[in-house]
Amino acid sequence: MQSTDPQVCKRFDVVVVGSGAAGLTLALRLARSGRRIAVISKGALAEGSTLYAQGGISAVLDAGDSVEAHVADTLAAGAGLCDEAAVRHTVSHSREAIEWLIERGVPFTRADENDAESSYAYHLNREGGHSHRRIIHADDATGRAVETTLEGLTRASEQITVFEHHMAVELIVMADAYESSGRCRGVYVLDIEADTVHTFAADQVVLATGGANLVYLYSSNPHAASGDGIAMAWRAGARVANMEFMQFHPTCLYHPKARSFLISEALRGEGAVLRLADGSRFMPRHDERAELAPRDVVARAIDAEMKRTGQPHVWLDITHAGKAFIEKHFPAINARCLELGLDMSVEPLPVVPAAHYTCGGVITDLAGRTDIAGVYAIGECAFTGLHGANRMASNSLLECIVYASSAAADIEARNERVESAAALPAWDESRVTDSDEEVVVAHNWQELRRFMWDYVGIVRTTKRLERALHRIELLRREIHDYYGSFRVTPGLLELRNLAQVAELIIRSALDRRESRGLHFISDFPHTLPRAMHTVLSPERSREIGPEVAYRPL
Repeated sequence: MQSTDPQVCKRFDVVVVGSGAAGLTLALRLARSGRRIAVISKGALAEGSTLYAQGGISAVLDAGDSVEAHVADTLAAGAGLCDEAAVRHTVSHSREAIEWLIERGVPFTRADENDAESSYAYHLNREGGHSHRRIIHADDATGRAVETTLEGLTRASEQITVFEHHMAVELIVMADAYESSGRCRGVYVLDIEADTVHTFAADQVVLATGGANLVYLYSSNPHAASGDGIAMAWRAGARVANMEFMQFHPTCLYHPKARSFLISEALRGEGAVLRLADGSRFMPRHDERAELAPRDVVARAIDAEMKRTGQPHVWLDITHAGKAFIEKHFPAINARCLELGLDMSVEPLPVVPAAHYTCGGVITDLAGRTDIAGVYAIGECAFTGLHGANRMASNSLLECIVYASSAAADIEARNERVESAAALPAWDESRVTDSDEEVVVAHNWQELRRFMWDYVGIVRTTKRLERALHRIELLRREIHDYYGSFRVTPGLLELRNLAQVAELIIRSALDRRESRGLHFISDFPHTLPRAMHTVLSPERSREIGPEVAYRPL
């Protein structure tokens, strides 16, 4: 149901901030209980990271696979930092998650006569880090199939009200008789088209805002990935963890007209190899698993070869597979490449790494609950312990579906309703004016993303990180002054959130005096024997710095 209500203050049982796989799954699961749900979408309802996910969803589906094997693969990819309870929770519910999607009508690719090695009714791919074929997919556009299916069901639901082109500004946390430290009562939301901030009151607010990969100059993510949920939760008092682990996808197409177009991991799963300009293959020199090594290994290898040779990119070669195979298994990627004048059946594709996935985030339990009463976080903005120091391919969409289901079940079981007697404070813009200096926001946006790419990228050093910290402290002061003087705009809100997340990433990276998983720092190239989570608490002063502790979930 589309919202047309002009009322400034709105009341719902649950407000879901974000409209990807996690947010829509939770909304649909809660809708059956009769709750009134608002879904806040920064752009069009389906326009998020889920829509662009190509590879698929990992799950234990084939008779030759097992929960133990999937758990073991995930733990290995996570470089000692996965929480085993979170991994088991996710993997154990993987088949149920896929069956729920199939029942909703997601058109996964079915097996054919050539899939004799599999006992499952649907075709299963194998990707880097996985010991079995367990990636169920809808050709090479799985995210689009999942998102458009959930979008249709959401729009058809009478219990769900959709607010497109709305952006969450701040969580509303107030103390009451039961929660002296504060309970979330709702969220301030900017209506982008009307240029008005509304107050949304709710019993629970669910953050499903995705990651923060737009903090880097080169990213595979759509424009919405600006760390909004992480930044809002941090400002409201929630802890975050492991923000230094930012995953770079190894193979983003190197083309001026398609800077964020991914070339799926599934190509390497089907035998594609990485080559230098002279045609030589280089991955076997870096890892015995070659192109099927985890993403952090492959991304660092590509980065090292680009720096060693001075080449702006490397080449991904799947020409051996032939035109018919490519058209059948990778129709969307093949079609887009052909539009750009690239035929991957006869020539290798130019590729580079790009920021792709935020492995850290807002700390939650197995039900998605955060430190703040009444606030849940699910999907990429959450830190559940599943991904550890490196996300294994195709575990992310699985996490979205499983944790959305767990959070919905917890909300239903608790049945907590917030008394509405105390009026929520209205958004106050009485002391600010419209800005005539939007160029300041644009300039700071570019500066932030550039120094994060240069100083806090795939390979780091202490000196670069210290430079980045100095720059972000100055930049955040400028943004704070600007935010306090002018009316909010989407660009200013995103810049403020990205700057906050950038500081969390930098401080976390500086405190990790080892190289582990996605965090590689030249000053400390070895991995310490004891695995430690980087836990940051907003209650600690900036002078003390982030709290670092081993913290099993």
